[in-house]
Amino acid sequence: MFKNKTLLITGGTGSFGNAVMKRFLDTDIKEIRIFSRDEKKQDDMRKLYKNDKLKFYLGDVRDLASVKNGMYGVDYIFHAAALKQVPSCEFFPLEAVKTNVIGTENVLTAAIENSVKKVICLSTDKAAYPINAMGISKAMMEKVFVAKSNTVDPNKTLICGTRYGNVMASRGSVIPLFIEQIKNGQPLTITDPNMTRFLMSLEEAVELVVFAFENAEAGDIMVQKSPASTIGELAQALKELFNVDNEIKVIGTRHGEKLYETLLTREEHVVAQDMGGFYRVPADKRDLNYDKYFVEGDQKLSSEDEYNSHNTERLTIESIKDKLLMLDYVREELKGWNK
Repeated sequence: MFKNKTLLITGGTGSFGNAVMKRFLDTDIKEIRIFSRDEKKQDDMRKLYKNDKLKFYLGDVRDLASVKNGMYGVDYIFHAAALKQVPSCEFFPLEAVKTNVIGTENVLTAAIENSVKKVICLSTDKAAYPINAMGISKAMMEKVFVAKSNTVDPNKTLICGTRYGNVMASRGSVIPLFIEQIKNGQPLTITDPNMTRFLMSLEEAVELVVFAFENAEAGDIMVQKSPASTIGELAQALKELFNVDNEIKVIGTRHGEKLYETLLTREEHVVAQDMGGFYRVPADKRDLNYDKYFVEGDQKLSSEDEYNSHNTERLTIESIKDKLLMLDYVREELKGWNK
């Protein structure tokens, strides 16, 4: 599907960008453009892969001019550039707005001007019923791309998005922290042992984007059904894998954290299309003439439930261990660990 096509990945030096790049680099794709503001990581990728299909564009999604510089001749965009750390966004909420909201508007504006065929915007479960600045900014990002999708002919530029849960072992996630604490003989610091999170691998996150690329219509949000675990059982699973008995220390929730995450709100669940392993949430195509909707109403809303990490499939400690062992990072960390 990418034969002789040019793909631009914003935030391409991040965990997801690297995973997508590796997924398509050895196919018959014409070119993959890595757009990011981190020249060190770009240089590291350039030296590591030494591949003529890879092109690097230094810029920032906050700067429309720099986005346009990398957009000429692009067929498809995976928009992954974002500020994702919950605590840092709590302290600097306007920075989250500049990157996650205004940055998305810039990417979409440049894409439409350059007749990019398809744009996939990456969102997060924290955008559903958001309580923190990062989630609120990503919820606004979703509103921006859904609204923008209504202003352009989808046969010229189709704009859609994905929403997924925690990507295991991605930068800033808890698994690398737990492993570092295990190896240093330190207590495993847990915010709340009963806190639940969706667990998915980077490969599963990439497959969700590919599924959206193949199946989404304009304005859709595509969601992958995912299992979840408690943070306490995740820590226990890692202790058993590494065969250690580190103390578990409960430190309390951090700034802006929720007890559980939501992938589909109740309102979205009512209209979502079940596609097997995925949900498709269609865009609300109504205009501003609301009178008839006040009259008609929808009683399904009162009976539908949200889809969250408390009511999804709950992984056992053994199944958490199996999922952890699917990760290259965990397998590498286990090598040479003799305890």
